Amino acid sequence: MKVLKFGGTSVGSAANITQVISILEKKSQDTSIVAVVSAVGGVTDKLLKAGDLAIKKDEAYLQVFEDIQNIHIELVNTLILEDNNEIIAKIESKLSELKSLLEGLFLLNDLTPKISDKLVSFGELLSSYIIAECMASKQMNVTRKNSQELIVTNNNHGNAQVKKDITRANIKAYFDKSDALITILPGFVANSEDGEQTTLGRGGSDFTAAIVAAALNAEVLEIWTDVSGMFTANPKIVKQAKPIERLSFQEALELSHFGAKVLYPPTVQPVLEAKIPMLIKNTLRPDDEGTRISNESEVSIKNPVRGITHINDIALLTLQGPSMVGIPGFSKRLFETLASEKINVIFITQASSEHAICFGINSEDAKLAETIINEAFEYEITLKKIEPIVVETGLSIIAVIGDNMKNYQGISGRMFRTLGKNNINVRAIAQGASERNISAVINENDVKKALNSLHERFFEVEAKQLNVFIVGVGNVGERLIDQIEQQHEFLKEKLQIDVRIIGMANSRKMVFKEDGIPLENWPSAFDFAQQSNLEGFFNKVIELNLRNSIFVDITAHEVVSDWYAAYLKNSISVVACNKIACSGPYDVYENLHNLALSYNASFLYETNVGAGLPIINTLNNLVASGDKVTSIQAVLSGSLNFVFNNFGDHTNFHDTVKRAQFEGYTEPDPRIDLSGIDVARKILILARENGGKMEIDDIENESFLTKANLEAETVDDFYESLKEDEAHFQDIYASAKANDCQLKYVAEFKDGKAKVGLREIPIGHPFYNLEGKDNIVMFYTERYPEQPLIVKGAGAGADVTASGLFADIIKIGNR
Repeated sequence: MKVLKFGGTSVGSAANITQVISILEKKSQDTSIVAVVSAVGGVTDKLLKAGDLAIKKDEAYLQVFEDIQNIHIELVNTLILEDNNEIIAKIESKLSELKSLLEGLFLLNDLTPKISDKLVSFGELLSSYIIAECMASKQMNVTRKNSQELIVTNNNHGNAQVKKDITRANIKAYFDKSDALITILPGFVANSEDGEQTTLGRGGSDFTAAIVAAALNAEVLEIWTDVSGMFTANPKIVKQAKPIERLSFQEALELSHFGAKVLYPPTVQPVLEAKIPMLIKNTLRPDDEGTRISNESEVSIKNPVRGITHINDIALLTLQGPSMVGIPGFSKRLFETLASEKINVIFITQASSEHAICFGINSEDAKLAETIINEAFEYEITLKKIEPIVVETGLSIIAVIGDNMKNYQGISGRMFRTLGKNNINVRAIAQGASERNISAVINENDVKKALNSLHERFFEVEAKQLNVFIVGVGNVGERLIDQIEQQHEFLKEKLQIDVRIIGMANSRKMVFKEDGIPLENWPSAFDFAQQSNLEGFFNKVIELNLRNSIFVDITAHEVVSDWYAAYLKNSISVVACNKIACSGPYDVYENLHNLALSYNASFLYETNVGAGLPIINTLNNLVASGDKVTSIQAVLSGSLNFVFNNFGDHTNFHDTVKRAQFEGYTEPDPRIDLSGIDVARKILILARENGGKMEIDDIENESFLTKANLEAETVDDFYESLKEDEAHFQDIYASAKANDCQLKYVAEFKDGKAKVGLREIPIGHPFYNLEGKDNIVMFYTERYPEQPLIVKGAGAGADVTASGLFADIIKIGNR
């Protein structure tokens, strides 16, 4: 024999009931079946609402009653198309009893627990009758038995206690005589020994099924619901959550206690004691395997963690004081005080110093708990032996669960390291000696990020999710997005990195999509975007609170770089194309690095110096490996290299600069490139990476521009001045040509000093044949004293700059 229980959603509509009947028909081909059914989805709430309205003298209870009536009559008319008059008559008779009960409540203004039991019993009694009659109309071998005639309880209305021996005898006696292949029982309902209607409280239908399964020593108890088993985490919060194939009873109870809604722990005690396995199945997807719960869980060598769960609306209370140390009785008094008001304690922890006891309760009980505890310890508080109780609200408990965690080292380390990396502060920790459950109290706003981070750590080794937010989707930004789209599947397969762009902003608009912006047609996302605002962008990133978040700045604006510190303080990594922060005041540069270290975030800016070239990374590796850099010589401006590689006596300087700007090799304001300030910033960054505490004013800048060029107020004025000073630039070119040299704008760092300027490079020098927009950096070190370590390649252009940014993002993913 098998016992199957179907919840409210499983019998919530005619279509669902038809599916239930199909399941029962198939199951009954092999063995006899007992099916315990809940009330039609939503009906119990409607019954309670109608009762509440009635005692408040609100005639709206009649409308609620009509809703209940219509739901059940419509079910009969949909499920039983022919000869249903007698069935409808019986339904209407039962509903007439309900209406009379509600009318009595309207007159008496009092809903006692006893009457409440009678009121809510209508739901299961009606649903079980309709389902049984529908099956009978299909010529199935089915009968309905009222559970009130089998299950006997005490008179504790609302949460009656079962009389086990009498109930077990009633069930065995009935089924010993029954020859029905399928028996339908209403869940939740029972009778007291003196014949009064009672109910079994929360999870009552599960309890009914468990009682019957244990009494009949059933082969299995199947709980049919609207999910395909118990999941590794709440699938509504963690999209990657997956069903767990096997669990032990203890694991299932731990998961249920900490928020998994599929089971209510007290109700399954009868089958746990009888060692009857359970199966959690999905009514709407009956072919899904579901979760099997028995005395043995599935042992995984790779991952002893079976699930991650949580409870919201937690208040954390702390009783502390010097007089608690070594004095027996404080804990007893504390918890007896709470028990006297029926306040349930969910979480307890105490340090070995005995200076404080910390415990978690439901937030709704916090005010009462605070009052009664302060009253109970009023004497000690007055004498300052202990402090008034401290109450913190807005918290949640997260728990990592698994029977075999005790046999593996490092589970708690991985758990708390993952939370720390994602800036999730842990307020309290508890772990029992069984090591089946590691619990932590965190801010309620961090639950989603915590669950996703932990789930990724323990269950999603195949792909680490990176959530990217981009400000600046111009030329370089477009290329970066295209590269991310192009390489998305490769990164997931080869590097186990899933890069998602969650937010984008340009100078006018910003757009966000929590599940990731579709990149195949990303510009269309801006059609429904909101007005761009840096503070609003930051606030949205914080509100989303996603794990592994990365802020990418592809602008050249100081107002954007001013936000880096705020992102880093929230453990959000920063990838910067914008070099203002790293070449600004040294204390800003140092502070950003300190913040990144303190908040376990990354601050990367490889593109600040050489676009896609690994210049900063190479320098960092040299320094980290213990080498000492003695000097740096470099051509660091792809823009200036392009200009001087294309300028000569056959072209004019103005047109060459215009061409460089048109092809994207200079900033929109080419004065930034030609003034040498951009190169000065780059050598400053390299000097700082090498340990130098320098400012931009410490860089000697030998400009090749004229005074008129430097004093031009606008870009147009600047271009006009280039035309007027063409002879000056031709003289520079002629001098280099006469000396058989090439013109290169060179940055140098040596002996703690740095300078930039235009140089005539002779034949044979590594800079001489530098072509197009290429950059080159030569590192002279103690290990490379004569033949320098050289990094050379394209130092400008949207594609290579985007690839440099992309490389930094991937580097964060590989941390």
